[in-house]
Amino acid sequence: MSGDEDALARVVRNLLDNALRHAATRIDVSLRTLQGTARLVVADDGPGIPGADRERVFDRFTRLDDARARDTGGSGLGLAIVRDIVVAHHGSTHIEDNRPGTRLIVVLPVEGRIARVSR
Repeated sequence: MSGDEDALARVVRNLLDNALRHAATRIDVSLRTLQGTARLVVADDGPGIPGADRERVFDRFTRLDDARARDTGGSGLGLAIVRDIVVAHHGSTHIEDNRPGTRLIVVLPVEGRIARVSR
């Protein structure tokens, strides 16, 4: 399976933008392949996402803190776009605790060996 490079880059950008908006001091990013899948993890040390809201944040226009201004709180589209792109690539997304903070996980199928591209 081949992926849409621009769309997958948008997934990474949206996850990093989200982490930057909510992190207190730290963001960790990892990418690993195992048994035909790639696992991208973006974790921050921010306030976290309550368990009851972990699916809801993938809905369009969802912002957990309604009091936030749009210019600082985002439009509520970033994670919805992430999920749409990942599902279109036959992958999955989910959220875990990071203690403190949130860990967003994207799992995508990969085919063959990953080529190293130098730019």
